[in-house]
Amino acid sequence: MERKVITMNLRFAAVLGILLLAVIMLASCGTTTEAMRPGCSTKVGIVFDIGGKNDRSFNAAAWDGVKRAEKELNVCLYDVEPGNPTSIDPAMRAFAERNFDLIIGIGFAQGPILQKVADDYPNIKFAIVDGAIFEKDGKTPKSNVASLVFREHEGSFLVGMIAASKSKTGVLGFVGGMDIPLIHKFATGYEEGAKYVNPNIKIVTNYVGVTDGAWNNPGKGKELALNQIEKGADVLFTAAGNSGLGAFDAVEQYGKNDKGEANKFVIGVDSNQNGVKPGFVLTSMVKRVDIAVYDVVKEVLDGKFQGGFHVFGLDKDGVAYAMDDFNRSLIPPDVIAKAEEARSKIATGEIKVTDAMAK
Repeated sequence: MERKVITMNLRFAAVLGILLLAVIMLASCGTTTEAMRPGCSTKVGIVFDIGGKNDRSFNAAAWDGVKRAEKELNVCLYDVEPGNPTSIDPAMRAFAERNFDLIIGIGFAQGPILQKVADDYPNIKFAIVDGAIFEKDGKTPKSNVASLVFREHEGSFLVGMIAASKSKTGVLGFVGGMDIPLIHKFATGYEEGAKYVNPNIKIVTNYVGVTDGAWNNPGKGKELALNQIEKGADVLFTAAGNSGLGAFDAVEQYGKNDKGEANKFVIGVDSNQNGVKPGFVLTSMVKRVDIAVYDVVKEVLDGKFQGGFHVFGLDKDGVAYAMDDFNRSLIPPDVIAKAEEARSKIATGEIKVTDAMAK
């Protein structure tokens, strides 16, 4: 009997701990409240992955989208930066218990968690970036979840073309975050684009790790990037979240030549990262997570929310390469012309880029 009481007390303490964590997170996470925004009636909660909203990449793009929705659509916005994966579930459930109008999960890793929470709260609307959520049959897209997915391989093809055109060594690098099919989409598209320009080009590929920590380890990202440079790579593409910032430090370490141009270049990802290390960033493979997130918030407000897949590719400007004052002088006009020609051919299906997740 005493053992049962102790066990029950431990279980109660565990449940109470989760509930307290959810309350604390919800109390501290909001960027606005109803009291501060009396005219706002629609509550939107967003749960970032462990890289946090200031990763200047994937999470930052989602943050831009919801902040725009907060300003233009007058929604009540609350956000959570979990810090570790175990905090994601209680954060989502805290939002659901308060009957939020939309709950957004950022990153494929939240898929299994959001699947369970969406099952438990069928009347709440959810969205997930880079995740695919299905009904219990495992085939039918879940009606209360908008799965926001991207054709990353298409945008990666274009930056691969640009990288191959810029390279003087004939060797390129790719630094991925987790060694998973989603990141293989970036790597495969990049390689195909590079070989479209130079069939003999070599790609050196490395991944930071196989756990969630792979997204938040810039030290390891820099180590891998330096190793690739030692093997001859002079343009590196990173798809590694916060870890990718280490590759930016690596190319900067090699400085500039007597003409003032960088000796090594990095290509950013997800957000426009051209300004992170000006002059060292050749371009960025922009993934318009900001647009996707903004659109799904607007659909909820307009009463047009639809569960299932929302796909963003070159045909919808869902992916692209970034051009601005930071990198315009780094890429010759003829290279841009060829990239634009390929863009049109990919959008029409004349050029088919391999989707590594569809294999």
